[in-house]
Amino acid sequence: MRRIVGFILLGLGVFAVALGLLLRFYAYPQLAKIPLEQESTAVAKGNGITALVVRTVNGAPQPEIQQNLSLTSTTYVTGDLTQPEVVADGDVAVYVEAIKTVDDSSGIVINASVRSLCLDRFSNEAVVPCEGQYTEQQQGERVTEDRATIQQPGLSFKFPFGTEQRTYPYYDLSVGKAVDAEFDGEETVQGLDTYRFVMQVPPTKIGDREVPGSLVGQDDEPSVQAELYYQGTRTLWVEPETGIIVIGQQQLKQELVTDGEEPGEGTTVFDGTLRLDDATINDNVTKAQDNMSKLSLLTSWPIAMWIGGAVLIVLAVVLLMAGPQSGRRSGASPPMRRQPAGAHG
Repeated sequence: MRRIVGFILLGLGVFAVALGLLLRFYAYPQLAKIPLEQESTAVAKGNGITALVVRTVNGAPQPEIQQNLSLTSTTYVTGDLTQPEVVADGDVAVYVEAIKTVDDSSGIVINASVRSLCLDRFSNEAVVPCEGQYTEQQQGERVTEDRATIQQPGLSFKFPFGTEQRTYPYYDLSVGKAVDAEFDGEETVQGLDTYRFVMQVPPTKIGDREVPGSLVGQDDEPSVQAELYYQGTRTLWVEPETGIIVIGQQQLKQELVTDGEEPGEGTTVFDGTLRLDDATINDNVTKAQDNMSKLSLLTSWPIAMWIGGAVLIVLAVVLLMAGPQSGRRSGASPPMRRQPAGAHG
């Protein structure tokens, strides 16, 4: 009976360990993926901002630098199922991001952009081949890249499942390259444990502009050539199990630098901070919590199965290694004593 129980426990233990391995190392990579059909909206707001506002006066654009503005930036992200890289149950998704920032008081668009790229559905990094990748920061000026070259390297939109406390490359559209997102500590957001990452971009030239001389303090010149510089600090609060960005905040500055000027001496055309609003943060927290509960089957349960399976296997080995029970059987006759030769009974 003891051996039968031992073999049963051994079978249950091996099954529990094997099932835990299957969930963690096969099912988890297959199921922990961003969706192909994506549709989300994020809203960021900021006050006391300096920005270049282009008004239309008598049918002609009239740029003017205004201060103490309240701005709203809305980001739309959708999945593009028409691209050749997108296949059912595949490992690549194609996302399109459209951003529009407007002045709250006038409704005038301060800036806008749109981009498309291919993403690894688990790591969330840009991948190739990617047929339809592009960026467009000036209306009508779409920049494309060969399908075999990664145009927007690094992470975009979120962090990997199982985010670690280390530095990640995260794409910055303004400078057109990946910037180090450095781990900066842990922080609780609405009861949710998050990792904080910080990205720093020093003053960097991002383009050339022809602008009215009056805009940069040269009233006697109808137009002048200027270099556009950008610098900023982006802070992201990430739920590590899902990689979802719960809070995002950007401190940005742009300036026009003309001949004879150095970065920091030019004309500021944007200076301010934009942060995700409360409604967006609440929505991100809810999404993170929902996804955490779904992933727990693939992350927490395997650990319990490994521990429980190991205990069962140890018990089984103990039972199987133990010898047969000692002692005389009930009702057995005592052994006969040998009598010496010639002895009388």
